[in-house]
Amino acid sequence: MGRLPDEALLSGLAGGDPELAVTFVRRFQHTVFGVAIAVTGDPQLAEDIAQQTFERAWRHAQMYDARRGSVKTWLTAIAHNLAIDAVRSRRLEPVAPEDLEAILDVVSDTPEQHALADEASARLRAAVAQLPPEQGRALVMAGIYGMTAQQVADSEKIPLGTAKTRIRTAMGKLRTTLASPKRGDHVQ
Repeated sequence: MGRLPDEALLSGLAGGDPELAVTFVRRFQHTVFGVAIAVTGDPQLAEDIAQQTFERAWRHAQMYDARRGSVKTWLTAIAHNLAIDAVRSRRLEPVAPEDLEAILDVVSDTPEQHALADEASARLRAAVAQLPPEQGRALVMAGIYGMTAQQVADSEKIPLGTAKTRIRTAMGKLRTTLASPKRGDHVQ
């Protein structure tokens, strides 16, 4: 059972096969929990997120598309998104700018990064890293932490218009960078 491909285990999970479902969970439980704990920093919350991840994988197994990445990448992306949502819903106050660097390091520079590092996310991280720091911070505050432009302005101690410009400019740069063809892509 342990040598079955990930896709076969996912099919077994979706089909309700108890042995395949247990094998699927055992194969990925450490990775999923690792992603959740890296994002949340809370073991109890990470356990809840891991359970939600496997439940979501079971309910949405038919949506998995092997052309978009491996089962492991798909599953860890689910865990990562659920963990980010949990952190957002629990956060009552905006993140202090001085804490933002540490949070970005936890989310983007961990061993779990390799599980999440499918080509699209790697390109996105690289594109964000190329932004000027003030634009990158504004984009992350708005895009990941769900802060409004006014909250970004207050946090960064800048005028509202400047915060909006930083967010809009960063998004435009990302759009341009990510829309341009990668090296090795061929137009047919």
